[in-house]
Amino acid sequence: MITRRALFAGGAGLGLSAALGATPVRAAARRAPLSDPFQLGVASGEPAHDGVVLWTRLAMDPIALDGFGGMPDRPVPVQWQLAKDENFRHVVRRGTEVARRDAAHSVHVELDGLDPGAEYFYRFRAEGELSPAGRTLTAPAPGTRGRPLNLSFTSCADYQSGWFTPYRRMAEDQPDLIAFLGDYIYEYGDYRHPVRDQAGGECLDLAGYRVRHAQHKADPDSRLAHAVAPWVVVWDDHDIENAWAGDVPGRPGTPFLRRRAAAFQAYWENMPLRRAQRPDGAAARLHRSIRWGEVANLHLLDTRQYRDPYACTGRNGTVGAGCLERFEPGRTILGRDQEAWLDDRLRRSRATWDLLGQQVFFMQMDWAGGPGEGYSNEGWDGYVASRDRLTAAVGAYERNAVVLTGDVHSHWAGEVRRDHRDPGSEPVAVELVTSSVTSAGDGLDEYPDTRALLAENPHVKFFNGRRGYVRARLTQREMRAEFRSLSRVSAPGAPAYTSGSFVIEPGRPALNPA
Repeated sequence: MITRRALFAGGAGLGLSAALGATPVRAAARRAPLSDPFQLGVASGEPAHDGVVLWTRLAMDPIALDGFGGMPDRPVPVQWQLAKDENFRHVVRRGTEVARRDAAHSVHVELDGLDPGAEYFYRFRAEGELSPAGRTLTAPAPGTRGRPLNLSFTSCADYQSGWFTPYRRMAEDQPDLIAFLGDYIYEYGDYRHPVRDQAGGECLDLAGYRVRHAQHKADPDSRLAHAVAPWVVVWDDHDIENAWAGDVPGRPGTPFLRRRAAAFQAYWENMPLRRAQRPDGAAARLHRSIRWGEVANLHLLDTRQYRDPYACTGRNGTVGAGCLERFEPGRTILGRDQEAWLDDRLRRSRATWDLLGQQVFFMQMDWAGGPGEGYSNEGWDGYVASRDRLTAAVGAYERNAVVLTGDVHSHWAGEVRRDHRDPGSEPVAVELVTSSVTSAGDGLDEYPDTRALLAENPHVKFFNGRRGYVRARLTQREMRAEFRSLSRVSAPGAPAYTSGSFVIEPGRPALNPA
């Protein structure tokens, strides 16, 4: 089981491979006894003040290429327990769910009626085997102002690009909540020179996506991070297909909606999501809010499923100042329904902080680094009117908004202007961009063009090009954010260090060095 003491000793309950942190998942999966159905670990997610989701997926052979994890072709009863203590002497809830083959033998236990602001421990039993234990929390009750939120967030975990050590470092912090902001898997086939070998080729069907998710979940560092705190997740492009936009595939000519339906199904099967997020074919509602008392609302956004096509070129990339399509007033990256939903959430919010958890660069960013201009049409710079509507709402409702972003495989921090085209426009929000777990390899603290880019974009205050995550502590008085970086993911075990630290105060959308 996971105890506070054992966590720092190397991940009790996760086996010797977790303690060593250096065993390839392919080898670990093959050596594990075939009687063990819990090789993908356990997870929890979607905390509310009165409930949480408990998750596991049974797999005796996680990387079996048919996607069924080596499980028999029959329903499997799975018992679960929820306890107040890590030794399970005070079990408060128990029950049985049925893991079915058509859902890849995944289990989603959606609990309510729990105590607010409480710590719980949970575990499962199936086929005569007991799972490792997990730790979870419920959110504070509505109206609660004194309970801080300790939040960690990251994105972009490419199995072939490196070791998942950032997950272990996040787990060691024992946060209240972990937010994953897209690209939990990569759909790509094999690299020419991978750091680690992945199972299967390019993900094109349900079996392929299931195998890729299973290999990620079976990783010991991933298992530890999932077991230590509740998660909330949103997808980006690589969870389905690189650079997809709405109903348009990133690679023309593919049967995209069929592929998207398969990816959505596998995503739900492998994440601690509620029934409300279960897909209906190629459609799924992933945008939702997590409320942490009166300290924070975390609004999770989907910038992929409802967006208009890419401006000017029809493909994702950098466009120049002559691309006027990105300014068209009808363009949207969220879709009209999601925009209206978010506007209503901001208007009704009474929390000190409103966090916008999403995937792609929000603030304006001129990537040209010289006399010309170059803007990404994949981020919000390709949907300027959509950004303007959101910044106007933040200003009108006087919200303390912080945009949490993934995607770009490096740490960034900056101030979001009400209108970036107006040099005198005041900031209305700040943006914190997390680096990746592994994508883009080890990276560097600073690249040759870093200083030129920062000079070209004076509202951007910070950059670090290593892998890692962001940890933040939110109270009524301030939000403190630390960018955590690792010197390498090409080999396991690197320590994390703080490459940048900022304080944000309510009513002052500015980044103050800590």
